[in-house]
Amino acid sequence: MEWFAFTGFRSSSIPLRDMGSSFLVPALIVLFSSSHQLSFCAAGDRLAAGQFISVNQTLVSAGQIFALGFFTAENSDAANLLYAGIWYNRLPGRTVVWVANRERPLRDPAGVLAVTEDGNIAVLDGMGRTVWSANRTGVPRNTSAVLLDSGNLVLRHGNGGDDVWQSFDYPADTFLPGMRYGVNLTTGVGSRVTSWRDAADPSPGQFVFTADPKNPLQSCIFKGSEILARMRPWDGKPVQPFGKPGNPNSLLVTRTVKGDDDISISFYMVDNSMLARYVLEYTGTYTSSIWVESSQKWDTIGSFPVTTCDFYNRCGPFAACVYTKSSCSCLDGFEPRTPEEWKMENFTGGCVRRLQLQCDGTDRFVKVPGMKLPDGFSVMWNKSMQQCEAECSTRCPCQGYAYADLSSLDGGFSGSRCLIWLGEMKDLVQIPARNEDLYVRLHGSQLEGNKNLIKIVVPILSLGMLFTVICCYFSIKMHRSRAGKRRSRNIVLPSQGFGITSALGSEKEMPDATLFDFKIVKAATSNFSSKNKLGEGGFGPVYKGSFLSGQEVAVKRLSKGSKQGYQEFHNEVRLIARLQHNNLVRLLGWCTHKDEKILIYEYMPNKSLDKFVFDATRSAELNWEKRFSIIKGIANGLLYLHQHSRMRVIHRDLKTSNILLDNEMNPKISDFGLARTFQTNQEKENTQRIFGTYGYMSPEYAMNGVFSEKSDVFSFGVILLEIIIGKRSTDFYPDSNYQSLFGYAWQMWEGGKGLELLDPSMLSNSSWATEVLRCTQLAMLCIQEDAADRPTMCSVVSSLSTDTCTLPVPNKPAFVFGRDPKPILPASQDGTSKESVNVLTGTSVEGR
Repeated sequence: MEWFAFTGFRSSSIPLRDMGSSFLVPALIVLFSSSHQLSFCAAGDRLAAGQFISVNQTLVSAGQIFALGFFTAENSDAANLLYAGIWYNRLPGRTVVWVANRERPLRDPAGVLAVTEDGNIAVLDGMGRTVWSANRTGVPRNTSAVLLDSGNLVLRHGNGGDDVWQSFDYPADTFLPGMRYGVNLTTGVGSRVTSWRDAADPSPGQFVFTADPKNPLQSCIFKGSEILARMRPWDGKPVQPFGKPGNPNSLLVTRTVKGDDDISISFYMVDNSMLARYVLEYTGTYTSSIWVESSQKWDTIGSFPVTTCDFYNRCGPFAACVYTKSSCSCLDGFEPRTPEEWKMENFTGGCVRRLQLQCDGTDRFVKVPGMKLPDGFSVMWNKSMQQCEAECSTRCPCQGYAYADLSSLDGGFSGSRCLIWLGEMKDLVQIPARNEDLYVRLHGSQLEGNKNLIKIVVPILSLGMLFTVICCYFSIKMHRSRAGKRRSRNIVLPSQGFGITSALGSEKEMPDATLFDFKIVKAATSNFSSKNKLGEGGFGPVYKGSFLSGQEVAVKRLSKGSKQGYQEFHNEVRLIARLQHNNLVRLLGWCTHKDEKILIYEYMPNKSLDKFVFDATRSAELNWEKRFSIIKGIANGLLYLHQHSRMRVIHRDLKTSNILLDNEMNPKISDFGLARTFQTNQEKENTQRIFGTYGYMSPEYAMNGVFSEKSDVFSFGVILLEIIIGKRSTDFYPDSNYQSLFGYAWQMWEGGKGLELLDPSMLSNSSWATEVLRCTQLAMLCIQEDAADRPTMCSVVSSLSTDTCTLPVPNKPAFVFGRDPKPILPASQDGTSKESVNVLTGTSVEGR
């Protein structure tokens, strides 16, 4: 869902006014379990005034779809904490969709959920004290609580009367079909969805999805008081579920209702028998899913945030995150605030104007299509496009505007919406599908409007440029002539060896790295022929090369559009030149030529580990002895980086494809473009430039930018699991209660089936059992959510070398989702409201 909002939750409780004969004190509840006492308990789908259910009873909706009762969170250490909630009645396990007393769990097994005589529904402890209450005042006494097949718990006046309270107005972490998500445009108060504290704790977590109180036309995922991710502002267009449009299987119908002061959105299933939901996970991800009966699993059809562009203000002011590339670009007419930081891909400073606005009527607007409109706007209603532009052009601080004609859409709305920006434009995203046109204000000379000025200036500039080019030509020619003479004294023919002195640093700085001439590298790779191409990584292609001496090398040619800038290139050259270990790839030399940045490594004939582990045929070449040897080699290489090299190095991009294999299948850690060095006493570092590979990044790095040795330990644990199981960390596991490698491995290991994780391409051998189980437990320890709980690489290497020491019991690993998705909705029942209906499609989401 792309936009949502509505009223807040009132959490005060009221005392039970008069228990009378309808509520017995705890001793009597325990004493009387005979048939006459059951008349005070509920049956079916409702509780009448004075009735209750105990902790071991449930209400079930008329169609048997939902159940209401008490539960303890699965895998919770606090098994004595009881929560009153609603869950799917006929699904395996317990998928909870609503929790009443999530802020105050019941600790008394004699407690009940009851309809009090004052007409409220409440959770009472064994002494009759209120733990939680709907807290409605002025409710008629003849109300009853009814659990509907929609999952909505309502307080209903009499038989078939009005509903005076409903749980749909007070969502926990889940939105269901039929719920409404709305926002009051005047007060900014909107619906709130709050994540669980963790997978086993229903109490309110740190993430909240709600309308932005500053700009209620948009909704955000907040982490505390900070925005984690922001939806696009409402523009009257139909709302889509998370994911990509275009799937032919129509699943969801959304309805948007706009009143005078509010907007609400709800969603429904085309097939009412299909179950769907949106969930704000405890990790901060908002996910939508449907229940697939054939597989008996929840199928995720969308998530947000997914890519780095989804996270708030990734590129700073006046810069757009290009969704298809997850990279940043200044708006036309703007330039990086700090060019040096921009080259290093630190975009947080954003961009500034090349020319300041004149505010004298000569400024013009340039259209920027396909944008998620930036944050920080002011909204005006029922303006024409010309009036909207005038609202901006007559105010000097105004940076741009956006216009939406609501009456031209299929929603049946009237009027228009005008947004103007009186300050910095933040959180811009360029993604053409379903987004809007942004009109950015520029100095008049930056556009084609000043044609007379151009006619005068262009010829003058052309003559000046021609003169400059001529001067530069002769200057460069003289410089190259001198440089050529200097180089001729340093070049060594390739048949005699390698050689050119360093241009990035002195020989002292890079004692073991040789600078190659570009012509030699080009010839060695047959002009970078596609036939010589070994593969392509995140920073560019890798080619096989052969020098005249017969030596084979791997040539990594950084693409011009590569994420790796000169800083990362210098990092890799300087780092690898100083690192010498049997389990690290050896850098033979490097080369720069114009925009070219090239690294020359020793050639690895068996390429990378992923080519074996994830290949159904080649995986059979890796028996357990070879896999265990590779595991120990990677661990030794990582230990060297962390403790035994001349500098402490954090790799930051450790993954299976970055483990190369020589002709004897010895592993070599490669790709140090993102590596960082640490001081001796330094434990961790924080960065806003989060680069790496999803599936291998630790939670603290992926979500908060904090990295340390323990980040590499996490990545090692992922690789360890992949080697054991023979599957990628991003694969889907339909036979698991979880949908990730981590969850699947945890389920099998915890269930005593660790040996069944072993790649089926390997023949069973009882002599491997101890090592396999030990490695699985080590992997579980390495991928624990809390970095402090993970072992050091020194401990890992020690544990791999002996089976005599006892390993600690791991906690549940990070990124394990035992629960699934949800939506958003609520709205005004104002009779003047206009309603739009659109059909949406189920889609798959691919991480970037």
